[in-house]
Amino acid sequence: MNTSWRMAMSATLHCLTGCAIGEVLGMVLATWWGWSAGPSVVLAVALAFFFGYLLTFVGVRRAGLDVRSAVRTALAADTVSILVMEIIDNTVMVTVPGAMDAGLGAWLFWTALAFSLALAFVLTVPVNRWLMSRGLGHAVVHEMHHGGADEHAH
Repeated sequence: MNTSWRMAMSATLHCLTGCAIGEVLGMVLATWWGWSAGPSVVLAVALAFFFGYLLTFVGVRRAGLDVRSAVRTALAADTVSILVMEIIDNTVMVTVPGAMDAGLGAWLFWTALAFSLALAFVLTVPVNRWLMSRGLGHAVVHEMHHGGADEHAH
């Protein structure tokens, strides 16, 4: 299978969307609840995985998969990609001095988060390309939509 960079970028953008939703929601909730950095990161990571999987789950359910197959497909398609993104994203967030303690109203927090997500995207594209070239990761979803109008969304 000849996997293009474009397909890898599309798959990575899909994962980034779920990760970003989870990260932002997790940080907003954790800040609202007054949580420290450790529990904030755990919540953000958990929500990033949840929303990343959910986006794929919804797409493959629309393509006709039953719930059990859709869950398995989402896990197979997204786990490595989300894991790589979350490691990069959270490493940046905890290593930028003051970013985790800056609060939601501070430019430092949002700048660090935007940079961490952008870096995660750039470094995860080659991972997804490699996985897809071997029929793994989002290649599973692409094959389901091969020739379909929804192919670009996964």
